[in-house]
Amino acid sequence: MEKIKIIYEDKDLLVVDKPAGVVVFPEGEALKSEEKTLINYLTEQKPELKSVGEAPRYGIVHRLDKDTSGILLVAKSPEGLIFFQKCFKNREVEKKYVCLVEGVVKDEKGEIKNLIARAKGDPRKQKVYSPVNAPKSAREAVTEYKVLTRYKDYTLLEVQIKTGRRHQIRCHFSYLKHPIAGDKLYSFKNSPIPKGLTRQFLHSSYLKIQLVSGGKKELKSELPEELSKIIKNLKF
Repeated sequence: MEKIKIIYEDKDLLVVDKPAGVVVFPEGEALKSEEKTLINYLTEQKPELKSVGEAPRYGIVHRLDKDTSGILLVAKSPEGLIFFQKCFKNREVEKKYVCLVEGVVKDEKGEIKNLIARAKGDPRKQKVYSPVNAPKSAREAVTEYKVLTRYKDYTLLEVQIKTGRRHQIRCHFSYLKHPIAGDKLYSFKNSPIPKGLTRQFLHSSYLKIQLVSGGKKELKSELPEELSKIIKNLKF
């Protein structure tokens, strides 16, 4: 792999454009794998990151799923790591994604607000629970969306997450019966896949955060070429 693209950098923060197909840092089953992770590539480019946080995560502030691309924050100093983790915990970060979902979403915009936790039947997945049967581990998850473009069999959405739960967007849209196109884990048995799409169509496109030095920073990542091609081939 070529060097990871850097979107922004200062003495406390490194913002990278994560490619799809790369695990952010090893955990769980990935600990046994010899496959290189994003933090492996980054510490090769910038060895000083090994002095921030603890292995194997080091300065990684938040995560993106393996097959999700886009903006990812990495702290470059111990002070920065504490600062940015606090920003995420206090929901002071504005995060937007672009995703293509199956089917035609009728409402122009909407909010999904419920409880999610690990699915009992499949520990790889998250599941929406009602307050009545929710396990103690369930947490509130809030996702807002608006329609960008409607196609014949799909809808392109801009999604803003107000909480940062594991698989939140993927779980929520599967719950709405509009799973992310190409999502092998959350799609349905006979889910259609756009021709040429080899991964889930989910991209972290925008992030706004407070900087350690003061002021706010807006960060943007354009849709990767492989996803742009998929959209050009869709029928209206």
